[in-house]
Formats: sequence, structure tokens, C-alpha cells
Amino acid sequence: MTNNATSSGTERAAIEEEAAPLLGTSSAVPNSRYDGHEAATDNTKPNDKPLPRTQIFLLCFARIVEPIAFFSIFPFINKMVQENGHLDEADVGFYSGLIESLFSFTQMLVMIFWGKASDRLGRKPILVFSLAGVAGATAMFGFAKTIWQMVLFRCIAGVFAGTIVTIRTMIQEHSTPKTQARAFSLFAFSGNLGMFLGPLIGGALADPARQYVHGPFHHSFFEQYPYALPTIATGTIGLAASIISSLFITETLDRKTLERTPSQEPLPSTLSLLKSPGVGMVLFLYGHVMLLAFAYTAVVPVFWFTSPSRGGFGFSPLLISIFMGVTGLSQAIWLLLVFPPLQHRYGTGGVMRGCGLSYPFLFLGLPPLNYLLRSDSSAAHTTFWILAPIVLVLGVGVSMSFTAVQLALNDVSPSPATLGTLNALALTLVSGIRAFSPALFTSIFAIGVRERILGGHLVWVVMVMLAAGFGVATRFLPENAEGKIKTDEGDV
Repeated sequence: MTNNATSSGTERAAIEEEAAPLLGTSSAVPNSRYDGHEAATDNTKPNDKPLPRTQIFLLCFARIVEPIAFFSIFPFINKMVQENGHLDEADVGFYSGLIESLFSFTQMLVMIFWGKASDRLGRKPILVFSLAGVAGATAMFGFAKTIWQMVLFRCIAGVFAGTIVTIRTMIQEHSTPKTQARAFSLFAFSGNLGMFLGPLIGGALADPARQYVHGPFHHSFFEQYPYALPTIATGTIGLAASIISSLFITETLDRKTLERTPSQEPLPSTLSLLKSPGVGMVLFLYGHVMLLAFAYTAVVPVFWFTSPSRGGFGFSPLLISIFMGVTGLSQAIWLLLVFPPLQHRYGTGGVMRGCGLSYPFLFLGLPPLNYLLRSDSSAAHTTFWILAPIVLVLGVGVSMSFTAVQLALNDVSPSPATLGTLNALALTLVSGIRAFSPALFTSIFAIGVRERILGGHLVWVVMVMLAAGFGVATRFLPENAEGKIKTDEGDV
């Protein structure tokens, strides 16, 4: 059998070598999985198997459900909390923040359960079931009339939001070393699309009776449940994804193959999985880069809004929307067009180290732009409008590190049977970080602005230090996570 073309470790390679002869093509092995409708010939190399575009597209559609469910309530959560709880304006922030965080917190608690369930019961049933659960809980959220009902429905939605574990695993199992960069670029792009669509749906459909005075929504239902329409809409998307997945998505876990593999052993415990070669370091890098991502995502909108005299840009809501749109478009270009060829040429480790070197400069570039706006010089303001878009477009190239660290995680998996659990460990870590990091870093930003610490730029100093730490940590990426593609002729 041809080498599996990835430096994923001897244990994983041994399992793949023994499993492949049993079926001719090892559909249970992540890096040799493809559409499943064609039979591989003896002359077909695992690396040459094409990416099953239809399956990847369907999985990416399922992928958008979780970020839509998470972000769709943001435009109206504060108003809904105030009305349901009859609260003073000063108390709204605490309860809205609590409700937003509970989604990620409950998601964190059950993520490993979903990963282990998909390893034992199959990917597809877990995917379909959890999508249906997210759809139902999200749809019901808009019918809540008390804060505790809001808490309950939000927690239920978080429990079922384990879909992301299964989807990541299935995409890897459909991929080969040559196609996984493209597959996970599409995966990352679909997540960004969900983050964009969620607030758009929530803001456009919230309280339609008041928002669209001359529209068709003047009905007692919309007056009694002003936030039901956006949650019904997001729930419908989740239900559609569940139905489509049940009908058209193919199972990627071949349990019969794994059972017949001579070297197959009982699934390792979580502790032993953490002790596997390279796993601990890659999980650390995973958590580190996602901490930077969540911190930046939380701080930059309020930074753009804050007046220049206090350390920000003083943007209007329209300008903030435009810059957010530019951010999303730039990220899509980096992920879809730039990352795959870079990863193919320099490997996963090369891309991660490049992003590690670039990350501090993204944060270092923002305070000087603020000082340009503080100046009374028209030349300084003109320079700002030339440089700001350039810094933004080039800076978000560091988002390639999110996809790179996912590929590194795939490569350090000890065996195909543990891939779901390993993804669950990573996403448990991410959910925990997402539960506290926005509040932490926006608080640091607020303290810096209020106390005029470092000209209002305290948060960027903190983030530069964190980013520098990530750059150093990438130097310790395990060899089996480097992701350099090999052929019979040598490295590509």
C-alpha cells in the first residue's frame, strides 16, 4: 500500500496499513476517505482521491447552524432581557452576558460526550439528532417570557450544539492529505458565513410589528412574542439542515472495518488520549489561537466605536458594518484562495509559524492608526483612510492559523477511532474560552479607556504579549503535526 502521505505518526500509520487490505479502500481511515460511490482500483493512490464536493457542501451547510444559533440573538438580547425581566438599564448587561455565555458553557460540558457518541454510534445519527435539537431549542427561545425561560432554552441549545464536533470529524474522514486544506478552508468559511448571517437574521426580523410599521406583521402574535420570528427563522434553518443531512449525507465511520482491524484496541480514555504524542501541545496551540481570535472579535467593534480621544476610531454604526464586511470578505479570500497553496507548499507548521510571526503586528498596527485620527492634520486623516483598510485586509491573514491548527489536530490523532473524541476535547476547550474571554477582554479595554492607561491602548499591549507567546509556541509544534505532503518522489 502507498504511504498515507502524512507525517501523522507510526501508530496511526500501522492501523491504516492493516485496515486497507480488508476492503481494498479504507473508508474508516480519515485521510483516505472520499465519496464512497466509486471503487478505488489498485492503481489509485489514497492521495489522489478527489474531494467529494457534494458531501463537503452539505456538511458546510450543516456547519452554519451553530454560529447562526449562537449569534442570532445578539441584536435583540438586551432589549428582550430588559422587557422580560422588567430591569433597569444598568442591570441588563449582566443578564444578557450570562445568557450569551451559558450557550458556550453548556456546549463545553457535553462536547466530549458528543465526540465519544459519534465514535461509537456513528457520525450521521449524532449529526442529525443534534441539528434537530439545536433547531427546536433555538426556535423556542423567542417564545420565552421570563429570564429563566431564556436561560433554559439557551442551555438546551448549547447541549445540542455538538454538531460542530461531528462535522469536523466527517470532513476529515472525507479528506486526504492533499485535499484536507481545501476542505477545512471551506469549513472555516462556512463558520464565518454563519457568524455573518446570524446577527443579520436576528436584527432584520426582531420585533417586526414595530420595526416594519407598514409591513404585514401587525398581528397579535408578533405583539405578544416580538422575538419569535427571528428564532423561528434560525430554527427552520437548523431543521432544514437536519432533514437534508438525514437524506443525503453519507456515514463516514465504518465500524465494521474498525472491528475487523487486527490492531484495533478498545477506545482509549480521555486521559490516555491527552498523553498521546503531540496531542497536548497541539491542544495548547488550539486554545491559544482561539483565545486571540475571541479576544479580537470582542474588542475590535467597541474599539471602532470608541472616540479617537479615548483610544478608538469613533466609527458610526454604518462604518463599523462596512469594516466588518471587509473583514469577512478578506478572511474568505485568505482561507479559500491563499491558505490551500501555502499549506501545500510549506506545510501546516510553516503556515502556523508565519501566522505566529504576523499576529503581534496586527495588534501593534492599531494604536498608531488611532494617533493619526487624534491629529488635527488633514494629511494624517488621509493617511489613516489609506492605511486602515490595508492593515485590516492584510492583518486578518492570521485567520489561516485557525484552519492550520485544525489540520494539526487531525494529524496527531492516534487512530481514526479517536478522531471524534479528540475534536470534542478541542472544542470543549474552545467553548470554555468563548464563555469567558469576551467579557474579560472588553473589561480590560474598558479599564484602559476609563483610566487612560497607555493612552487607552492597554488591551492591545496585553494582546501583543499573548500573540508573541503564540508565535513562540508554534516553534514547538510536534513533528507529526507539520502536515508536509509527501509523494513517492519526496516532499512536495
